[in-house]
Amino acid sequence: MSAQRVMPMAMPTADMDELQGWLRLLLTPGVGNDSARKLLTAFGSAPAIFEQSAAALREIGSERLAHAIQTEPEDLKRHVASTLDWLAAGEDRCVVTLGDAHYPAALLNINDPPLILFMLGSLVSKAGASETLGALNCLAMVGSRNPTPQGEINARQFAQTFGEAGWCVVSGMALGVDGAAHEGALMGGGHTVAVVGTGLDRVYPRKHLDLAHRIAERGLIISEFPLGTPPLTSNFPRRNRIISGLSHGTLVIEAALQSGSLITARLAAEHGKEVFAIPGSIHSPQSRGCHQLIKQGAKLVESAQDVLEELRLPLSFAEDEKAVEAAKVNDMVPTEKPEHPLLKAMGFDAASLDALQARTGWPTAQLQAQLLELELSGDIARLPGGLFVRIASA
Repeated sequence: MSAQRVMPMAMPTADMDELQGWLRLLLTPGVGNDSARKLLTAFGSAPAIFEQSAAALREIGSERLAHAIQTEPEDLKRHVASTLDWLAAGEDRCVVTLGDAHYPAALLNINDPPLILFMLGSLVSKAGASETLGALNCLAMVGSRNPTPQGEINARQFAQTFGEAGWCVVSGMALGVDGAAHEGALMGGGHTVAVVGTGLDRVYPRKHLDLAHRIAERGLIISEFPLGTPPLTSNFPRRNRIISGLSHGTLVIEAALQSGSLITARLAAEHGKEVFAIPGSIHSPQSRGCHQLIKQGAKLVESAQDVLEELRLPLSFAEDEKAVEAAKVNDMVPTEKPEHPLLKAMGFDAASLDALQARTGWPTAQLQAQLLELELSGDIARLPGGLFVRIASA
């Protein structure tokens, strides 16, 4: 099976035929990735599939599959034109197809490798392919779209440490943990990769428009979906296999029991990758998914250094020392200072004003003043429902 690299420049006819063949394969209703791979194996290339007789196609699949292959999608020409326009808009974008020499090798080992990857970012070379993605040490970071304040801080600080240690953080650019993980990696000066569930001519959520630009400047945005694809609900669980597939391991920050992050963790385990989870309060719904993963064998982690030590790859001595030292610097505990009595009374679970008043015995005015002071200093956060929670450095 072979395919040619699609170049973001003026294309020879052969490359245009190749692009049209792959897009037609991707867009033909009723042809999933499994059937497409069988067809590619049988006929050698995407364009060759559409030159076959109905009889030859029936030997590979059903009558319905043969009919689907021989029926050109109505919007094919529009998709080809828009893809060519998108590619011509800059040298920071490319389309890589299954079988291309530049297709990420890590994805060839998953159960359902994408047929096509649309890529945008600084890791795309002038030759029109992602030359350096395979050389990066990648770690997936996933979690809740509605994390607790502590969960969001954990995601940002862990990712910053990974970035400083030379690791590339892979996530899904969703609200919450994903966004914080990308932000942290950028703060640490590292690369980051966002695997999205839309076409690359769209940014979802729109709130992350600026973040998307900054990710493209320091890494890649990747999609298996053709340009123009809207944020369909079914696309997001599907892209999770790419997030886990690109990475040496997956760290789950916070997740409810029905979270899509658990899908990513399950896929990582199926791929033989390490799964890590940060524990939380037994009373927090956002911690139950992590606790379930830990019960099932995920490694409990309390610091970024825990992950780095577990995933330590055969680096040179100097690189190895640099990675460990970066983790230690970020994880260092500041000089001990007397603990604020209200923080001591609060503990690390969310507490109401009434509960804190019962624990401290302070008058309401004094308690509210102290809560405001701690909130302004970043030591606590105010939650919905009149609750307060302590914030700790990750």
